[in-house]
Amino acid sequence: MATSLVLTFIGRDRPGLVNALAWKVAAAGGNWLNSRLAHLAGEFAGIVLVSVPDAQVFALTAALRELEESGLRVTVKASRAGGGRLRETAIDLDLVGHDRPGIVRDVTEVLLGLGVSIEEFTSDIESAPFTGEEMFRLTARLIVPENVAGEELRAALEKLAGEIMVDVTVREVPEPA
Repeated sequence: MATSLVLTFIGRDRPGLVNALAWKVAAAGGNWLNSRLAHLAGEFAGIVLVSVPDAQVFALTAALRELEESGLRVTVKASRAGGGRLRETAIDLDLVGHDRPGIVRDVTEVLLGLGVSIEEFTSDIESAPFTGEEMFRLTARLIVPENVAGEELRAALEKLAGEIMVDVTVREVPEPA
């Protein structure tokens, strides 16, 4: 039997961080299944889903703790692979507008009000072409519960877009064939 573990980590960016994690996982007989890794402000952070034989969970956890000596903070949490949530409808959201404080709060407040979950979320500040003004860009994969119509979500986000002066694009994600 195997256990699914979610690893989160953060540390000062330097060559070899991912390799160090991968070696520890492989040495415990684990399999690296899914990950999201990013460099932000000189730090390197990530979240990784691994599967490891039940008998190796403690050994892998101990081995990952050894990485803290090099400044890499790692947390380990047992998880259910695939989660327990049903995927009702997946929606992709793109938002772009002039940067200002509170955009993420405002968007997530609308999502919370409708019971929408965030599966993936990325944001960035970029310079607008020609003007060089700072523009905020957000992309997200949303999971919409079956009791919320796609048009209801679209209408709520378009109303917010008008209030905070951003452009939004909402697209339903086709089901895998």
